Amino acid sequence: MAGMITGMAAAGEPGTVAKVWKDGDGGELLYRWHEPEKKEQGAVFPLVLFLHGAGERGDDNRAQIKHGVADILKWTAENDQPCFLLAPQCPKEVWWAELDRETMNLMPGGKPEKPLLRVLKLVEEVMEKQSVDPGRVYVTGLSMGGYGTWSMLATVPEKIAAAMPVCGGGDPESVAKFAKVPVWVFHGAKDGAVPLASSERMVEALKKAGGEPKFRVYPEAGHDSWSATYRDGKVLEWMFGQVRGE
Repeated sequence: MAGMITGMAAAGEPGTVAKVWKDGDGGELLYRWHEPEKKEQGAVFPLVLFLHGAGERGDDNRAQIKHGVADILKWTAENDQPCFLLAPQCPKEVWWAELDRETMNLMPGGKPEKPLLRVLKLVEEVMEKQSVDPGRVYVTGLSMGGYGTWSMLATVPEKIAAAMPVCGGGDPESVAKFAKVPVWVFHGAKDGAVPLASSERMVEALKKAGGEPKFRVYPEAGHDSWSATYRDGKVLEWMFGQVRGE
């Protein structure tokens, strides 16, 4: 059953609109939405799915754009790269995907939790109703959202043109599913919240599976490796330059 979307302009938050998506089972998903100002008939645009970290969970439909989103939208405006951007908010006490806190990997299979399953349904609906380029769907996220990015890769690799997990981790046993998807991984060497090893394990597993992931380690960065990442125009240029199937 198709979901229902309601929304309102986001006062004081230029470039995004606060919306609510409701599924047929009574569940809902809060999210922020951005779309190109001009959508000429027949034109299609990339879709960026942005997954926030654990500190931005809640129900205010605002905290999830605290990091990264403004930097991405600023770059797209300055570089004439109109896009759709979807930034869902995960409720408190829940993760995008189930984490094994002993290994700091995702649990085997890297399966999404209920909020991320709702995100997947919303993305499907958006792609049906909006002029999204199906060959340019990008997923990125930080910390808990970095884990969510790895989970998305393991769940719908056939839909993703590129992924950028920032200071997260995944399930190394799942990488064969998405070894051919372009991935750029980012992490701070002094991260005290999510160990660098969580990203290192994924990168090494991808290489062994035949993938060619890019990997950037910030030698002096702690957990905040996202500021430098999303403010780097070359990083965003790389992401927007990826086209699935090419």
